[in-house]
Amino acid sequence: MPSFTANQRQVGPVTIVDLRGNIGLGAASLTLRSTIHDLIESGRTKILLNFSQVDLIDSAGVGVLASAYLPVKTKGGELKFLNPTKNVHRVMQMTQLDKAFEVYTDEQMAIQSFS
Repeated sequence: MPSFTANQRQVGPVTIVDLRGNIGLGAASLTLRSTIHDLIESGRTKILLNFSQVDLIDSAGVGVLASAYLPVKTKGGELKFLNPTKNVHRVMQMTQLDKAFEVYTDEQMAIQSFS
């Protein structure tokens, strides 16, 4: 699989981050961490992470997501997940990330949930 990418697009006040590749220890988790951090710092706190092109996430990736919860909430924002693949969703269930973050399978519904 190619290296990890996190491409951003804006839909109204919501920033959708299309993730592609595996999220593991190293460059991928650092890229994800800095992407979320940069969005928060620039005041873009309605963040929807699209996992449809992510096959694998390890404990480092889970740690990045868990540690993003408080900074986003503190700035009055929300971080939500879109289209996790079967493997990623299983990890979210095992680590209970799916309880801390809203998970959507429909992009339009996810966007509307921010209003």
